[in-house]
Amino acid sequence: MDRIEELAIFVAIVDVGSLAGAARRLRRSRPAVTRALAALEERVGTRLIARTTRRLTPSDAGRELAATARRLVADYETAIGVATADPVSGLLRITAPLAFGRRHVTPLVSEFLDRYPQAQVELVLADRNLDLIEEDLHLAIRIGPLPNSRFLMRKVGEVRRILVAAPSYMARCPPLRRPADIAVHETIASVAANQTLRWRFGGPRQGSGVVLTPRLIVNEIESALIAARAGRGLTRALSYQAADDLAAGTLVRLLPEFEPPPLPVQIVMPGGRHPPPRVRAFIDLAVERLPQLAPIGPG
Repeated sequence: MDRIEELAIFVAIVDVGSLAGAARRLRRSRPAVTRALAALEERVGTRLIARTTRRLTPSDAGRELAATARRLVADYETAIGVATADPVSGLLRITAPLAFGRRHVTPLVSEFLDRYPQAQVELVLADRNLDLIEEDLHLAIRIGPLPNSRFLMRKVGEVRRILVAAPSYMARCPPLRRPADIAVHETIASVAANQTLRWRFGGPRQGSGVVLTPRLIVNEIESALIAARAGRGLTRALSYQAADDLAAGTLVRLLPEFEPPPLPVQIVMPGGRHPPPRVRAFIDLAVERLPQLAPIGPG
């Protein structure tokens, strides 16, 4: 086993926190990972990993080595990519939200594969935020503000939270001029666990909100949109989720001047000074194409 590979295994152990997890991430056997760690500790002459019953954590020396090793491994991958005739190659694993992934990321992946015939992509669509390290993912596309973390983030676009209803519903109901008017309308709430029945708005009164008494509550957006198309009432969606309905006229956008600030669409990836060429190539393509695939206007 060469020294760069040994360092890559050590970084994986630190990131994942277990020998078995590092083995899965690198698609190697657990004994091979164990031997690499033992050989590295013998070479540096000190314990690099503190072994507990629940998780492996780096010692002080291990943390310092991991930081340096991460840069060395990234620089090595970059150098190899530059030197090869076709540097964008190998498997790229990406995750994205379900609806956004279907509508916008899948076409992006298709274009990426056309540009780089030696590349392979595994696209994992899920509305929960998958752990990039545990799931061995290179990139995640996420919507909304993200906490500070050890991951790197690159903004590639914006979406808005919009209020919509069917034209047939609005034709028979009172006019809607301000958020307070929602109180006399039927509403359809799409909620996730622990969310409150309150719609917040921006515009002239930043941060104003409306407490809902919905006749229909669902736990996913497509059901809310189906009910809204049928004239069941007002609902809220992210702009890309309702884009087809708005284009077809089956739903109309309401109170655009009161919409809250836009939500960022961001690419998230594990830390490292130089990502592999396939990762950089996909990010460059996303920065170029996502604003065109998902154009979002102010109203």
